[in-house]
Amino acid sequence: MGHVPFIAVEGPIGVGKTSLSKKLASHFDFHLLKEIVEENPFLGKFYDNIEEWSFQTEMFFLCNRFKQLEDIGNKYLQHDKPVVADYHISKNMIFARRTLRKDQFDKYAKIYDILTHDMPRPNMMVYLHASLDTLMERIRMRNRDVEANIQASYLQQLSQDYDDFMNHFEATHPDIPVIRLNGDDLDFVKHQDDLRHILDRVEHHLHKGEVIK
Repeated sequence: MGHVPFIAVEGPIGVGKTSLSKKLASHFDFHLLKEIVEENPFLGKFYDNIEEWSFQTEMFFLCNRFKQLEDIGNKYLQHDKPVVADYHISKNMIFARRTLRKDQFDKYAKIYDILTHDMPRPNMMVYLHASLDTLMERIRMRNRDVEANIQASYLQQLSQDYDDFMNHFEATHPDIPVIRLNGDDLDFVKHQDDLRHILDRVEHHLHKGEVIK
C-alpha cells in the first residue's frame, strides 16, 4: 500500500457508499471525498433516455471526478493527509462500457486514459454489494427525484458489471486490499456491531500496510 491511506468505497447505486464513507472518515479522522451527484445536469435526461444522453453524462462525470481527484492529490495526499472517497475513478469505465456505443466508447476510453494516467490511486478498496431487492428498496427509501426512473433491469446489470469489475480489479491489483461487504447481511447504519466489524477489518489492513503513521 502507498504510504498515505486513500480508501475508495464502491458498489452499485443505492448500496450505501456515502453513508459508509462518512462513518469511515469520522472514525479514522480522514478527509471525506464525496461525489457531487446532484449537480450533473444530464442525469435526469440520462435515466429517461440512456442512449441519447449517455456520452454527455459520462463526460460530465469524468471531468468532475478528474477535478476532484486532482484537488485531493494537491491538498491532502501530497501533504500526508489520508482520504476516504465514496467512489473510485475507474467506475467511469463500468458505466461507459455499458452505456456508450462502440465508437463513443473508444473515444471516451482514450480521454479517460489521458486524464487518469497520473492521478492518485486508492490503496484500499471497500466493495459494498447487495441483492437487487435490497438496492431497489434503498433507492425507494431515499426517494431522490433523479433516481425515480431507474429500471430494475438496469440496476441488475450494473450490479453484475460491478462484480465483474471487482473480480478483475482484484486479479490485476494484488497489492491493493479489497474488503468485500454484503449489504444484505450488514446494516452499518442501524447496527453498531455491523459497523464495528467493518471498522475492524479496515483497521486491520491499515496496520498491516503500516500506512498509519
